[in-house]
Amino acid sequence: MFAKAFRVKSNTAIKGSDRRKLRADVTTAFPTLGRDQVPALVPGKEELNVVKLYAHRGDAVTVYVCGGNPILFELEKNLYPTDLMLPGLVVPPAGLPQVQKGDLCAIALVGNRAPVAIGVAAVSTAEMLTSSLKGRGFSMLHTYRDHLWRSGDKSSPPSLAPLALDPPDLNEEKGSVQADPALQGDVRCLTLEGEDKANGEVQQQMCGEKSLSEASEDPSVRALNPDPTDSRSLKEQMDELLQRCFLHALKCQVKKADLPLLTSTLLGSHMFSCCPEGRQLDVKKSSYKKLSKFLQQMQQEQIIQVEELSRGVESIVAVDWKHPRITSFVIPEPSPTSQTIQEGSREQPYHPPDIKPLYCVPASMTLLFQESGHKKGSVLEGAEVRTIIINYAKKNDLVDADNKNLVKLDPILCDCILEKNEQHTVMKLPWDSLLTRCLERLQPAYQVTFPGQEPVMKKGKICPIDITVAQRASNKKVTVVRNLEAYGLDPYAVAAVLQQRCQASTTVSPAPGAKDGLQVQIQGNQVRHLSRLLLEDYQLPRKHIQGLEKAPKPGKKK
Repeated sequence: MFAKAFRVKSNTAIKGSDRRKLRADVTTAFPTLGRDQVPALVPGKEELNVVKLYAHRGDAVTVYVCGGNPILFELEKNLYPTDLMLPGLVVPPAGLPQVQKGDLCAIALVGNRAPVAIGVAAVSTAEMLTSSLKGRGFSMLHTYRDHLWRSGDKSSPPSLAPLALDPPDLNEEKGSVQADPALQGDVRCLTLEGEDKANGEVQQQMCGEKSLSEASEDPSVRALNPDPTDSRSLKEQMDELLQRCFLHALKCQVKKADLPLLTSTLLGSHMFSCCPEGRQLDVKKSSYKKLSKFLQQMQQEQIIQVEELSRGVESIVAVDWKHPRITSFVIPEPSPTSQTIQEGSREQPYHPPDIKPLYCVPASMTLLFQESGHKKGSVLEGAEVRTIIINYAKKNDLVDADNKNLVKLDPILCDCILEKNEQHTVMKLPWDSLLTRCLERLQPAYQVTFPGQEPVMKKGKICPIDITVAQRASNKKVTVVRNLEAYGLDPYAVAAVLQQRCQASTTVSPAPGAKDGLQVQIQGNQVRHLSRLLLEDYQLPRKHIQGLEKAPKPGKKK
């Protein structure tokens, strides 16, 4: 389920009443948990977030995150533990459990009883034995190293010694499935084993899915995690990534004209975009914990100067671009897939559509265009309209003999472009005024062409991407973006990008008054982030975006 990237719809702190309800649901789902175990799993005071997301196949999933790590997820009103919840279980050696189709199961590797996957049994125990343990046995929901695991601190499963098994009962033949019943309600723990005759190595095959050893060799998986060959700790690697993105941003993106620059803007608009593809910059997972502490260190090294220009808001007011750390920094090769958005279950480069304005001939102007072979409803480009009008004027000898810049108006032109009060007063018009009036009287239309797709013609004017900043009852500002779909942008993917860049909560909801349309809402005034994303990253023309002027002034609190 989480083998591919998912789309985050919202990420909010859990309410007290919902926390109590979650505890009750956990107790019901896993009745054998002790009274002291449920509070440990769902703590009363620690930070607990509710993340609503869509898996790559479109499934709506609710994930409960404690301390940055997913602990439970809910799918179709069923509560499932993550692999981070199960390692502490005590599993008695009771042989192959009686598993029914649909039962929740935990998967462990030979030699370590710490579960590495959660799944649902696709067949019963009897059917497993009848098929000689061949075929698909489980539908996997969550595995070690999948995208749900990557959203946490990426810790590895602990090494838990396997419990003693009875060889006569459980190892009658090679390739057998060793299974133990778990103590958590309806959860079963199964160990998959198959002995390689050539070298005796143990191999794991997880019901038709990639084994973990194969997954670790997959470049697409390995790239999203810290270097497995790096002996440094995660904090040390994150410290190095933080400094790398900082220096890259100062050398390539931040200009003197940008100063003073909000420290939050430095992180959200510059440093995040300098993060290497497949890596995720997270200040909280560095030794600094906070951006302010990291910038204090950079200030001590005299790379930058930070000042509090307004209460509680820090800005970078000076940068020493001649500092050895900046001048010696080597800019990495740009990735061809750096400007990507998630669409469906895959990531692909976003290219803005080609939008061409068109004009439809209305009934009131058919006489003007019929000489050129056009009729009511004909669709024309602006250049075609100009050519038709020019040819019409020349063919009917309407160009003023004394002033070639003026065109005499015949009855047809008068009826097509003049107002009623102008019919007897306006006898001539300049070329530019004549052409402008003709275009204004035609019915608007447009053609949208996305890369690799056939052009699509639509009547009316294309609605621009609309950015508004609203003040809520709590006196907090929110930024709302509408009409992203018209430009081929997935609102959920845009919300996920903004959530990371702005470090603010985002939600996607139906847009009022728009049939099937969605809007993205971001906490705070995030127009500056949106401007960079739409204009620089997605390369959309400014004329198709309205509301960019609502960006906060430099140094002003959002």
